[in-house]
Amino acid sequence: MTAPSEYLVGTDIGGTFTDLVLLEPGHRPRLFKSPTTPHDRSQGIINALELAADSVGKPLDQFAAQIRYFAHGTTAATNALIERKGTRTGLLTTAGFADTMLIQRSMTSWVGMGAATGHYSRRRNPDPIVAREDIIELPERVDASGAVLLRLNDAEVRSALRRLRDSGVEALAASFLWSFLDPTHELRILEIVEQEWPEVYLTLSHEAAPVIGEYERTATTVINSYLGPVIRDYMENLESRLHQAGFQGELSVMDSGGGVMRASDAARRSASLLTSGPAGGVLATAKLAKALGYANAITSDMGGTSFDVGLILDGEPLVERQSEVGNYHLSIPRIKVTAIGAGGGSIAWVDEVGALVVGPESAGSVPGPACYGRGGARPTVTDADVVLGIIDPGYFLGGRMKLDRALAEEAIRVHIAEPLGMSVEDAALGIRTVADNQMADLLRKVTVEQGRDPRDFAVFAYGGAGPTHACSYTQAAGINILVVPPTSTVHSAYGTVTADRFRALQATDLQRTAPGAPDAATEFDLDRLNISLDDLTARVLTDLDDSPDARFVRSVHLKFRRQTHELPVVLPQGRVSVDVMRSVIEEFFQTYERIYGTGTALRSAGLELNTLRVEGRVSIEALTPAAPVATGDLDAARIGAREVVFAEVGRVEVPVFRGEQVGPGAELIGPAVLEFEGTTIVIGPGQELAVDGDVNIIINCKGN
Repeated sequence: MTAPSEYLVGTDIGGTFTDLVLLEPGHRPRLFKSPTTPHDRSQGIINALELAADSVGKPLDQFAAQIRYFAHGTTAATNALIERKGTRTGLLTTAGFADTMLIQRSMTSWVGMGAATGHYSRRRNPDPIVAREDIIELPERVDASGAVLLRLNDAEVRSALRRLRDSGVEALAASFLWSFLDPTHELRILEIVEQEWPEVYLTLSHEAAPVIGEYERTATTVINSYLGPVIRDYMENLESRLHQAGFQGELSVMDSGGGVMRASDAARRSASLLTSGPAGGVLATAKLAKALGYANAITSDMGGTSFDVGLILDGEPLVERQSEVGNYHLSIPRIKVTAIGAGGGSIAWVDEVGALVVGPESAGSVPGPACYGRGGARPTVTDADVVLGIIDPGYFLGGRMKLDRALAEEAIRVHIAEPLGMSVEDAALGIRTVADNQMADLLRKVTVEQGRDPRDFAVFAYGGAGPTHACSYTQAAGINILVVPPTSTVHSAYGTVTADRFRALQATDLQRTAPGAPDAATEFDLDRLNISLDDLTARVLTDLDDSPDARFVRSVHLKFRRQTHELPVVLPQGRVSVDVMRSVIEEFFQTYERIYGTGTALRSAGLELNTLRVEGRVSIEALTPAAPVATGDLDAARIGAREVVFAEVGRVEVPVFRGEQVGPGAELIGPAVLEFEGTTIVIGPGQELAVDGDVNIIINCKGN
């Protein structure tokens, strides 16, 4: 007889390490890291599961059989898109619109206003994910009111399908003009595909992105099909490996929009997995920041490959309504995460003009940094941390993985120190300083460049390398408060297992009011609007298995007539009446002026309502953890001292503490080092550390 299920597991696969968190009633979260296995990423998860099984003293099959909930965050979709390793995809579209994906739109970056691309002459379209010969135009037309002007010809559809199939296409996208108003033609495509080509992976635009904007809707549809078979195979392989290990439940996967979904849904909604992994960390941070009383927070996740930053504003994660991935623009709202190639495995090099550069190329987990001793010969940020005395080579991953300081020194000497005519130590300090300043620049980019004062934020640091560098990049960005949660080393994995089940649907309902209307609320067709909202709510509830605990947030997106961008306004529960619509319109005016300045809302211009959105959530069962076992007695936690090199004071001897033994009430003034099994926390010279009752480490980076 198998014992009752009692474990909750969350996982997140990074470029260098695979993270796992184990939750059990009455216990503190158990945290595990295992090297990522690029040849088969599911193997890294099995390796981490074996570590978890060992920690509870059970064989893997018995342990896995007692897991009642398994959540997973992944960068598989992002990697496949960026590396162009998706499935060959064909596109069926309205005659005259074959080049929509190739032309894109004239975004601000085209005209020299985008900081990321600089002058318009440097703007380049992304490498196409659909070859021009795999795009077929079909004569059909629906107008802007949803009326069918030209019906789809079945024979031409069948001919197009045969041509694409014979040419080697394995996935199919259908995106017709105005199909979100009348999907009849796309539904006919589905019927014919089921007859002619049932094995092909098919995405219809009115299902993937039923909103106005033919480029974004087409891009979303195509990318969903391009990634679909990759994600389907990935999920099937992972679930198979988990079931072989003894897991008997259904895998849940992190949705980049702010929750988790079933693995079977993920295979159909592959585009929703872009930034799946980082979203978990942002969600976990939002809950923690609210509990600690920080309305505004910056999430900073530094792993082995990248540095990911998100924002919490007024207690909620910042969500972008349209997202950009791989230089394509998608109509899929997602938690906004900005990333740069700066991680522990980022490679340092000297460019053609003799400048020290760090990243964006990463050594990954194979071969990894030079100090890993796996064949890597180029210096990385981790190598610099080892040389500077910040990371103990004998206690990496709690001692399970030994690092070679001599290899790190040799890599830095050959590739950095000798070309620049400096000592190995100075070169290592230069690598760390460049990396820290790049990360500080990103913090400034998401605050100062967006008109936000960084002093109004607290930084939350996590990831294997985040706590090691956070004291430097937080201080350099002009921010005082730094928080390192007790789950920092696997914080994104922790976010996946504690996030709500989530489903969101949106639709376009084009309505306009006349300019100068004395009461705009009376000009909307509210009966039609309520019917659309009820339909979206019912579909979301179905996807949430009709859970009686489902919570819903409904919103309408408004803009002034002739404008391009719209603003979301949350609706109260219940039917939308004229009075409710009046309050919604007033809130839109106030929000508009709060963003663009007092007096900018031209109330007489008339309004447009484009998008309706319904989000549904079901909370995952919360577990009450045990009280911390560590105390505030730093003497008991101290394991010695070692020399560490800091940019501010040079080489100094600093106390070293076993991180897991530093408990509530502990206080100290840096410099100091706290060593955990999965990370190292550095407290800079003069910075002040305090540990709260839940073992969150709070550092005042301004210091005394």
